[in-house]
Amino acid sequence: MRPSTVHAKRQTILQEWYREELRALAKPLIAKWEKKMGVTVSELGIKKMKTKWGTCNIEARRIWLNLELAKKPVKCIEYIIIHEMVHLLERNHNERFIALMNHFLPEWREVKGELNQLPLSRQ
Repeated sequence: MRPSTVHAKRQTILQEWYREELRALAKPLIAKWEKKMGVTVSELGIKKMKTKWGTCNIEARRIWLNLELAKKPVKCIEYIIIHEMVHLLERNHNERFIALMNHFLPEWREVKGELNQLPLSRQ
């Protein structure tokens, strides 16, 4: 960026860079886990979210990731991707969901704990 770039424009440029970086990280992780889980993600979306790290639209088979994940460790990004993809197998956070999480990512509770200790947004 040029030193004369106004603050708002700098923020927009930085957010777009984070979006591209997160997409570049997420796509191969999704491909990896599609094979392991036997599910297909039709679309990946990235947006700013105030209270969630990710969400899944089961009918559209679309995963949304919080833009703030771009600032987190890769293992945390992978945990959120796996969590949202498990929703393609089990809609609810019930015993079956937990069993699937335990199967695919046995250390998910530790990673979740680490992620939740990190701030959701740094502004």
